[in-house]
Amino acid sequence: MFAAVVDAGTFAAAADVIGMSPPGVSRAIARLEKRLKIRLLNRTTRSVSLTDEGRRFYEQVMPHLTGLEEAAAAAAGGAAAVRGKLRVNLDPVCYRAILGPPLDRFMSAHPEIEIEFIARDSLGDLVVEGFDLALRFGEPKTSTLVARKVLDTAVLTVAAPSYIARWGRPLEPRDLESRDHRCLEFRNPQTGKPFPWEFHRKRKRVDVVPRGRLTVNDPSALLNACLAGFGIAQMLQFGVEHLIAEGHLINLFPDWPDERFPLYAYYPSRHHLPAKTRAFLDFFLELTAGH
Repeated sequence: MFAAVVDAGTFAAAADVIGMSPPGVSRAIARLEKRLKIRLLNRTTRSVSLTDEGRRFYEQVMPHLTGLEEAAAAAAGGAAAVRGKLRVNLDPVCYRAILGPPLDRFMSAHPEIEIEFIARDSLGDLVVEGFDLALRFGEPKTSTLVARKVLDTAVLTVAAPSYIARWGRPLEPRDLESRDHRCLEFRNPQTGKPFPWEFHRKRKRVDVVPRGRLTVNDPSALLNACLAGFGIAQMLQFGVEHLIAEGHLINLFPDWPDERFPLYAYYPSRHHLPAKTRAFLDFFLELTAGH
């Protein structure tokens, strides 16, 4: 009941899920708090929220509840069944890259699963917000989550043919600091400032301060502006390699290939990983194996 209240956000909504009356759910939570001798939930007339003690208890108990559900499914002969709703916190770049035919193949293979993708520019609190899995670019911060590296993708500096036809092609990274070129910058959600432009070739590194008047925080806006010929952009190979292969974008500095950016999968516990989470993670690892 406690987990249902946290997931649903109110006693009334939890009561609907469980099939009890709201007062019955409220009394059950009160008994649990009395037994634990802590206050688990802050209550208002419209919603409930976890206290600090409640959040810690929720994080510790959820893997065990999941394990009990898996054990019950095993006893019923359904241990390998992939079913239910899977909530995935996705990096916006990842969100664009995995939608399409491959996802349709996964959904067709598992007809009893429902997936909810939430494109976010930050990881947030995976457990409290009810996510089963997160796929995020960037180095992980210290936390209680399991962080599994999926890939390292190259950072490419690209421009559309229409941009090059109008402004010319820069010959080396330092050319981007001149008034002859216009660069599109992308805001780092962690710092609020644009990502720095770096170029790596083996042990050599060049830092560039590009000239640009447009900064965005949405990968789709960056891509669309670049495709329209508005400027030069740095993008992840994982998201644009097909556009380069088709000639819509040009990799300007193929001789500076060694800057990398990692993609990690995050989940609450390495124990009792639900079948739906395991199936989607295996699918995504297969999808990205070529990187």
